[in-house]
Amino acid sequence: MDRRQRKTRGAIFQAFSSLLEMKRYSAITVQDIIDAADVGRSTFYAHFNTKEELLRAMCDDIFEHVFSAEVMREPEHDFSSADSFRDRITHILCHLQEKQHHIKGIFAGECGEIFMKYLREYLWEVFDRRLPEDGEIPRDYRLNHAVSAFAEGIRWWFGGHGEYTPEQISAFFFGTVDC
Repeated sequence: MDRRQRKTRGAIFQAFSSLLEMKRYSAITVQDIIDAADVGRSTFYAHFNTKEELLRAMCDDIFEHVFSAEVMREPEHDFSSADSFRDRITHILCHLQEKQHHIKGIFAGECGEIFMKYLREYLWEVFDRRLPEDGEIPRDYRLNHAVSAFAEGIRWWFGGHGEYTPEQISAFFFGTVDC
């Protein structure tokens, strides 16, 4: 994707995110998105076939870097030399906090459940790679429990508890779930 396409896509994401803060997902039309992003109809459809596809792409865009397998040094935080599961979870929370302007709009509306579904899919992969074995409890049960608890913790955090840092949310999670 060239720079112009990335800029257009970013404008569409921003417009959609802003609309989600003001209107219900079901009330938002493609025309609303086009008007808010100041792009043409053909430009929108060159990027997305439907607003549902736009929502999925926006979630993927948020999660792509957040859940990257390779952790690099970043100006805002550095987890490049950290390797524990707790560090990985805290790093994910830092990225989600950085993307909160998009995420809050998604959580605020009815598409919050769609976002949570996609979030759980990404979390499942992270937890599956790092969750230690426990011979007594079935692995898929433990994965489901840990992923659900973490995802709901994120919902709680973005739902009005933004005063807590990613490190604190991570500590809350590991203090209540045995991972």
